[in-house]
Amino acid sequence: MTQRPPLSDLRILLATWFGSGYAPKAPGTAGSLLALPFGWGIAHFGGQIWLGIATVIVTLIGVWVANAYMAQAGEHDPGPVVIDEVAGQWLAMLPLAAAINWQIILIAFVLFRLFDIVKPWPISWADKNIKGGLGVMLDDVLAGAAAAAILYGLSVAAPSLLGLG
Repeated sequence: MTQRPPLSDLRILLATWFGSGYAPKAPGTAGSLLALPFGWGIAHFGGQIWLGIATVIVTLIGVWVANAYMAQAGEHDPGPVVIDEVAGQWLAMLPLAAAINWQIILIAFVLFRLFDIVKPWPISWADKNIKGGLGVMLDDVLAGAAAAAILYGLSVAAPSLLGLG
């Protein structure tokens, strides 16, 4: 990286999810972890609809701020940009937002991180082929959707694992 953009720029602050993307190790995991309390709060107080709206909003803002970060840093898909993890993490929590508890949050976190790191198809395709801010966001949104599908399946097949029954 040629330069580390300053957190005093609101776009950079959001792109790095309040600086968590500047964690010295595993910035994606740090961003995902910092997304959890926000996601829990939105789900707990606003339910599934508000978490869905927040996920769409953070995804759209993420395209814009990721482009701003990349322009300032001179780097494509830089590690400090973790707003994509926020969108993916919230999407992973979305199907069970109305019943949110620590088990759902933990399993959503593990599933999302697994899909984000391993990047099975079509996540890997999006990661390699879609450029710019949209590309930064899309692979994590797909990872979040995959995690959400598995989480929903678990709620049907093994609800007690999620503290639901």
